[in-house]
Amino acid sequence: MKHIYHLSTCNTCKKIIDAFGPLANVSLQDLKQTHISEKELDELATITGSYESLFNRRSRMYTSEGLAKKDLGEQDYKSYILSHYTFLKRPVIRVGDAVFVGYKKDTIAAAEVALKS
Repeated sequence: MKHIYHLSTCNTCKKIIDAFGPLANVSLQDLKQTHISEKELDELATITGSYESLFNRRSRMYTSEGLAKKDLGEQDYKSYILSHYTFLKRPVIRVGDAVFVGYKKDTIAAAEVALKS
């Protein structure tokens, strides 16, 4: 399974996907159009080790809802991610049993190698 969760309106996601070049057998999921399912999120959290690792603290909603001042637990992270796409860190790239989260240079480089293998 090769799958990329992204936002089509996110310039960073667009640049990353474009930089990968043509990718065979990779499905793209625009989170605005098709929200992540609970099953998908559970699988990603199992691989990464936590829902927190998938949670986007740079989201405008994170700030506007005052979440930085709250003591969030794993179930809170899960609930927020399922409630709105903006709470999922992006992009999330899944290649088999490997998951690459975020846009750091080394993460994207590793994801590119995995996607092209």
